[in-house]
Amino acid sequence: MSVQHDLSGRRSVQLELEVPGTPEEVWRAIATGPGISSWFAPSRVEEREGGTVAFQLGPGMDSAGTVTAWQPPVLFAYEERDWMPKAPPLASEWTIEARAGGKCVIRLVHSLFASGDDWDNQLESFETGWQGFFRILRLYMTHFRGERCSSFRVMGEAHSSESETWQNVTGLLGLAGVGKGQPFAVGPSRSTPLHQGEGSWQAPPLAGSIEPTDSAHPHEVLLRLETPASGLASLGAYTWSGKVLVSFSFYYYGAGAATVVARDEPMWQAWMNAHFPMTKESNPCQ
Repeated sequence: MSVQHDLSGRRSVQLELEVPGTPEEVWRAIATGPGISSWFAPSRVEEREGGTVAFQLGPGMDSAGTVTAWQPPVLFAYEERDWMPKAPPLASEWTIEARAGGKCVIRLVHSLFASGDDWDNQLESFETGWQGFFRILRLYMTHFRGERCSSFRVMGEAHSSESETWQNVTGLLGLAGVGKGQPFAVGPSRSTPLHQGEGSWQAPPLAGSIEPTDSAHPHEVLLRLETPASGLASLGAYTWSGKVLVSFSFYYYGAGAATVVARDEPMWQAWMNAHFPMTKESNPCQ
């Protein structure tokens, strides 16, 4: 994907995704707080033009904006003014187009106005960034459509290469060598604990199967979960602004999901803090 330029100075990138569902179902997934939280990050949306949107992306990475278009179930747009330090405002436009066979195409356009190409790399990075979340969105619409979700994300920083970090992550969790479509199990018997003083951090029980994906990123995996509840998890190691970050996102659906999150989020955060501690200076947006 390349950044598109026009004579007015507008620079933009466009992404597309086909998902099962009616326009109304897709709208609820991409234009409401509970819907977006079910596949992206904990989010809030004031469902009107002029309302606010807020995304809890991680420590020091939260973002907020203003709704600039609200036309259910076709068009949802918003503008973020503080998405990156010293960056021009970023406009995001989501459109939904019904297709035959009970499917819809979602189009997302990110755009900004700039006199030069200083922000083109950031626009291009949205393609890689959204691909992983779009895979989660497709699975959500396929298997958990309309279900309320409880989710959380934990992040850490590594001080080795992305490849070495991923090898470390999969080794600690017992995922090394597990192929796509195969079952896996993570837990105290599979995870290597790290001891510090009187503390001991181990990965909470997690089981399911490795979801086949078309991802070109070699250092991430998408999990379809059965334990501790029905859901999805995306685990990966990524390079951002010259830093190697470890990011785990968990999405649990159905009755009891909030209870699972309340129990497991502190344990996963302790695991991440022990193995890949992130200091204030690790903030990728600084």
